[in-house]
Amino acid sequence: MIQLPVFDKTGKKVGNMDVDVDAIAPKINKQLLHDVVVMYQNSARQGTKGTKSRGMVAGSTKKMYRQKGTGNARAGGKRSPIRRGGGHTFALTARDFSHHLPRKAVRAATRMAVASKIKSDQLVVINELKMEKPQTKEVAAILKALKLQGMSTIIATAGLDTQVYRSARNIDRVTVSPISDLNALAILKPQRMLITRAALEAFQNKATQ
Repeated sequence: MIQLPVFDKTGKKVGNMDVDVDAIAPKINKQLLHDVVVMYQNSARQGTKGTKSRGMVAGSTKKMYRQKGTGNARAGGKRSPIRRGGGHTFALTARDFSHHLPRKAVRAATRMAVASKIKSDQLVVINELKMEKPQTKEVAAILKALKLQGMSTIIATAGLDTQVYRSARNIDRVTVSPISDLNALAILKPQRMLITRAALEAFQNKATQ
């Protein structure tokens, strides 16, 4: 059991929160985290690059001139890879880089990512984060009060909060996401994680079910 401090919008400590890290993730498997992160990164690759092989290039396959007696180097057809306009020797083809891991493994990696943030003191808990209207200055002030200014940060809320999202979307290296939409890559990539108390409680309850 780890006791995490809870702060308000001004950066003042207003209480503590007990978190059972072992219940969230009994152990942190670095290999599993690596595999899941690579899975998400590969799925984001477009894989649309492509070049033409000699079979795709237009042109005759007839030998350009006779083999001997011309004084020139021997040459095949116009589509040869060694000639300008010819096909590529090892042509690149479009491909799908995505692959999938078992759902249980992906969910376990998400819990491990949160546990690693807690154990490395990279997770900050705020008592609540509610806004009546989009206000970027207010979110920037909150990040500054919590000593998160200038750091890449993901803000996790209990549910979809459009006001918080619209307030933080213009801040450099700051992203906002509901706790239910987070994955291992989104958690591990930023330097810090700012999470509301309600979101952490919901995540902990779901992990222990």
